[in-house]
Amino acid sequence: MAADAAEEIRGTTHGTAPVPLSVLDLVTVGAGRTATDALRTSVDIARLAESRGFHRYWVAEHHSMPGVASSSPAVILAHLAAHTDRIRLGSGGVMLPNHAPLVIAEQFGTLEAMAPGRVDLGLGRAPGTDGATAAALRRTERLNEGADDFPQQLAELIRFLDDDFPDGHPYRRIHAVPGPVQATSPGGVQSAHRPPVWLLGSSGFSARLAGTLGLPFAFAHHFSAQNTVPALDLYRESFRPSAVLDAPYALIGVSALATDDEKEARRQVLAAALNMVRLRTGRPGLVPTPEEAEAYDFSPMEEEFVASWNSNVVHGTADEVRSGLDDLQKRTGADELMLTANAHGGDVRLRSYELIADAYGLPTPA
Repeated sequence: MAADAAEEIRGTTHGTAPVPLSVLDLVTVGAGRTATDALRTSVDIARLAESRGFHRYWVAEHHSMPGVASSSPAVILAHLAAHTDRIRLGSGGVMLPNHAPLVIAEQFGTLEAMAPGRVDLGLGRAPGTDGATAAALRRTERLNEGADDFPQQLAELIRFLDDDFPDGHPYRRIHAVPGPVQATSPGGVQSAHRPPVWLLGSSGFSARLAGTLGLPFAFAHHFSAQNTVPALDLYRESFRPSAVLDAPYALIGVSALATDDEKEARRQVLAAALNMVRLRTGRPGLVPTPEEAEAYDFSPMEEEFVASWNSNVVHGTADEVRSGLDDLQKRTGADELMLTANAHGGDVRLRSYELIADAYGLPTPA
C-alpha cells in the first residue's frame, strides 16, 4: 500500500468529534442573492473550515439549477485553492459520464499543480441534472450509455492520471498534462503525484465497484438515507486491498444545520425543503427565504415529502446537531462525516459550521 496515498485519504479527528469532519458545498444561491454572493460565501466557509480543523472541502457538480452555482467544480476549486493553504479540496463529485476522461485528468492535474498534495478527485456516474440537460452535456440521446460505461471510463481516467497506458494502446502516446509524463521527460522535475480517486454513490453500484477496486467511497446519505447502511455494508464486504488502501474507508454526506435557536433551525430547513419540493416537481429555482416557506401552502403530498426529507436533516442547536451526528456515525460506522449546510443565507451556513466546530471543540485560529 502507498502510505502517502492512504494518509491523504484518512483524515485526522479533532476535539471530541467521533471521526474527521469535512464540508460539502453545493454553492447554493438564495432568493435575492447572486452567484457572486454564493461563491464569496464558499470562500468564507472554506477559510473557516481550514482554520477550525475540518479535513476536506468538496464541491458538487450540478447543472441547470438556478439555486445551485456549482456547475464547474474545477473552476471553483481553483478559486478556493487561491484562498486557502492547507485544507484538502476536491469534487463531490465530478460526474464522469458528462466529460471525456482526458479532460478531467487535465483539469485535476492542473489543480494538483496549483495545490500540491491536497486535491481529491471524487467521481459519480449520475448526470447531476435532468435528462434533457444531460443530453445537452453529453451530446447524445442515449443517456444510459455513459452510466453503463462507467467502469470503462473510470479505468481510462486512471490510466491518464497515472500515464501508464500499455504498449499498443491507441492512447499510449497521449498524456494528461500537467501530469506524470513531465517527470519522465528530459530535464523533468514535475512531481509524479496525482489526486486520489474516490467513488461517490447513492446506491449499491458504486459501493461494490469502490470495494472491488480498493478505493475510498463516499455515500450521499443527505439524499438517499434509506440506502446508507446497505451500501456501506456492501462496500465493506466487497473491499479488496489495493495500492491505495489496505482497509475500507467510507465517508457519508450529511445535511446538517446548526443555529443559535432551535426555532430558527426549523425555519431554515423548511425553506430548504421547499426548494427540494420545487426541484422534484420540475420547478427548480433559487432557495426561498424562510418567510416565503412559512407562507407557502403545502399540499398534503408536499407536506409528506417535507416531513420525510427533514427527518434526515440533522438540525437544531449546536448541542442537538452534535448529538445527532454522533448517533448517525455510530449507526453507520462512517469513517468521516462530510457536512452540507443548506439554507437561504450564506451567513446562516457559515454560522452553522462555526457552531458545530465549537460544539466539538475543534481547534481555534491562533
